[in-house]
Amino acid sequence: MQVLRVLGKVAFGAATAGLLGIAGYGGYNLYRGVTGGDTTGLRDGPVTAEEARQTAREFLDAWADGNDMLAAGYTNNAEAALGALSRYRDDAHVKRVTLTPGAEHGTTVSFTVKAEVVFDKATSRWTYTSRLTVVRGRTTKKPLVDWEPSVLHPRLGATDTLRTDLADNPPVRVLDRDGKELPQGRYPSLDPVLTALRSRYGTAVGGAARVEVSVVKADGTTGATLHVVAKGKPGTLRTTLDAAVQKSAEEAVATRDGASVVALKPSTGEILAVANSDRTEFNAALQGQTAPGSTFKIVTAATLLEAGKVTPGLPVPCPRTASYAQGMPFHNVENGELPGATFAQDFAASCNTAFVSLAGAVPDGAVAEEARSVFGIGLDWRVGITTFDGAVPSGGGDDKAAAMIGQGTVQMNPLTMASVAATARTGTFKQPVLVPPSVDHREIATSDRGLGPATVAQLKAMMRLTATSGTAASAMSGLTGDIGAKTGSAEIDGQAETNAWFTAYRDDVAAAAVVTAGGHGGDAAGPVVRAVLETG
Repeated sequence: MQVLRVLGKVAFGAATAGLLGIAGYGGYNLYRGVTGGDTTGLRDGPVTAEEARQTAREFLDAWADGNDMLAAGYTNNAEAALGALSRYRDDAHVKRVTLTPGAEHGTTVSFTVKAEVVFDKATSRWTYTSRLTVVRGRTTKKPLVDWEPSVLHPRLGATDTLRTDLADNPPVRVLDRDGKELPQGRYPSLDPVLTALRSRYGTAVGGAARVEVSVVKADGTTGATLHVVAKGKPGTLRTTLDAAVQKSAEEAVATRDGASVVALKPSTGEILAVANSDRTEFNAALQGQTAPGSTFKIVTAATLLEAGKVTPGLPVPCPRTASYAQGMPFHNVENGELPGATFAQDFAASCNTAFVSLAGAVPDGAVAEEARSVFGIGLDWRVGITTFDGAVPSGGGDDKAAAMIGQGTVQMNPLTMASVAATARTGTFKQPVLVPPSVDHREIATSDRGLGPATVAQLKAMMRLTATSGTAASAMSGLTGDIGAKTGSAEIDGQAETNAWFTAYRDDVAAAAVVTAGGHGGDAAGPVVRAVLETG
């Protein structure tokens, strides 16, 4: 005997109405509602083979017909069966089922299920074998199917259900700028980035997710996969990353704990590499929020130069300590001093006190305004992946003085500091991107204005001085081309050692790195940036 039924809309509606109508009723009342409750002539004792055969046929026939209420009435737990049968159709997306009884072993009857599963545009035939056991009802004395979820599928446990759904994000082949694949696992610190890209862009680049029928546990977690409805189709996403630069970045950060680095092209803002030594889901290179120390003096210097308050050759003393406003003392690294230094020499030597002494030369909020309107810091960057785009306070007093040297509540990361170096080189902010905007037609951030030619020339001259004879000279030694750099050592509350920072450019590659508790920027973060610049 073969039972074939189409589970149509009318049957679904009837079953749903039945479900609502019997809420709160027990199995006995539901059974009586279905059969009339006549127990005349029924007997006690074991179920006979004929009773088992007949009950199985009636149950399977009702199930195939989509009459969940009737099918549930042939079980000894009607409410549980009714809910499970309804979920089989709704959650597992079974639209048509053929049920064929098979071998009988006493009161146990096996049967073959041929189900048509339809999920969105995917349709699949799913065939498997299950079985049911018929027992005598304790109250009705009727032969009834002993209800367990395993009747629906033999791999279902007592509290399990079935669900058809997308198994994962659409598969995506992520490529670098030259079309070279960036597979999961080859570049360890890129793995979270690749996962995020697949999640965000899978559908946009033509990918289709795998669709599966799976076991769902009582706590909602997904168990075993029972059937694949659609295998999925990979899409292809070309990024701005450069496999060779990424490899160098990975190797560079691997030499130090707590190291992060980003490299990009100043001419376009295209990100070439992102690497972190710490293997966590949090991407410190792109999402970190911490004080950048003296690398931020690039922004401060630009503010002072544009305002006409300094020139590179202006004498600006560098005393051992300095204070501003409420009198908070500021000092240089290792309490050094440079009496009679020029502003360019202060910049190259990373003199904190010289910059603090100039805090009163510009209005409150001037540095924050420069950071935003020229360097793009704090705008809504749409990189193609989640990023933190920097924050600079606009207050006065000691907060203003601290911001002059990249301390206090200035918050940056290697991405934003690489962008700062890139803007200093070209004079124009180019919002960093990892996924070309053409992929999803998103708008990217633009600054209000660029740096004037005179300011660009002055700022680059000071950064070159830093790279050739200042605090960055050791890390940048031997690099040719158009180079510039800035070091930083950021004090962090509760941390014995300062965070080491370094940002630099070489021709059309800019990079920035931070090493947590690394100490001097040139010593710890400098070699990380140099390795990237050499490859780029």
